[in-house]
Amino acid sequence: MKIDLHTHLLPPQLPELAQLTGYGGWVSLEHHRPGCARMLIDGKLFREIEQNCWDPVVRLRDCDQHGVTVQVLSTVPVMFSYWAQPQHTYDLARVLNDHLAEVVRTYPDRFLALGTLPMQAPNLAIRELERCIHELHFPGVQIGSHVNGKNLDEPEFFPIFEAAQQLDACLFVHPWDMFARERMTRYFLPWLVGMPAETTLAICSLLFGGVLERLPGLRVAFAHGGGSFPWTLGRIDHAFHVRPDLCAVRCTLSPRTQLSRLYFDSLLHDTEALRYLLRLVGAQRIALGSDYPFPLGEESPGSLIESLPELTDDERDWLLVRTATEFLGLTQRGKNDVHTGV
Repeated sequence: MKIDLHTHLLPPQLPELAQLTGYGGWVSLEHHRPGCARMLIDGKLFREIEQNCWDPVVRLRDCDQHGVTVQVLSTVPVMFSYWAQPQHTYDLARVLNDHLAEVVRTYPDRFLALGTLPMQAPNLAIRELERCIHELHFPGVQIGSHVNGKNLDEPEFFPIFEAAQQLDACLFVHPWDMFARERMTRYFLPWLVGMPAETTLAICSLLFGGVLERLPGLRVAFAHGGGSFPWTLGRIDHAFHVRPDLCAVRCTLSPRTQLSRLYFDSLLHDTEALRYLLRLVGAQRIALGSDYPFPLGEESPGSLIESLPELTDDERDWLLVRTATEFLGLTQRGKNDVHTGV
């Protein structure tokens, strides 16, 4: 059995938001040949996608091929649209979340979903978060690594995190809109360098900002194995102790002592990297995540985990199933709260 915590899904059609809102910057879909579509932003190509990005039947065929029991669906991060007018992002979030809920209702034993929120407007974000949990029966939401350049420790976002804790909603943090793109114009560097740095920045903001310290019941997971964070933890934790005047101004706990609060997906592409992360946080904090259906993802979900012969059966079970189950809160929720056959 496998639960894939990190997969992305789009509706087969998107609303023509440029026409509806009167301004650009929105993603549109152009189905230019059978089974293939272009994601466009103001007419310029953002990404080519295939049918597995919107068709659940195709996804299930791939899941069956690779032994994936349940996919956890979330939108493609470019759809966050935090830059837009709050009401328009809110309306788009409802469209995307309704589509995810429809797919889950159609295949309740094979899919779960994490919603998306208009993070730039905390009141609207909390309203949609409540709908995601109470009406759509999602276990949580996916959020970006920052909101229009504001890090996640900004006080204006704390009520969203506080509401998530009260609702027992998990948060999956995904990097997006990478900083310093002007220095990463070649070689796919925003995705290779920018994304790991974005995730590290998000983790440090939540730790040093005291967000996790103030909200002990909040469950937060980070994509791509935590980005660069695990590999720079020594430097980050050292700074907490030698420069508390700069690092410990909003928290009292060191980053290393807060590791048990963090969840990570397994998308590392390297056996030694996974071994290190396992030594650092243990199997109970790492969940299978493939980034399906994109090229930087794991082609055969769980193959990296399964390639480690030294794993015990218990460790392998945590990595493939139980960590995701715990993070999603499925052990605390009844069958009427979250639609799944797990």
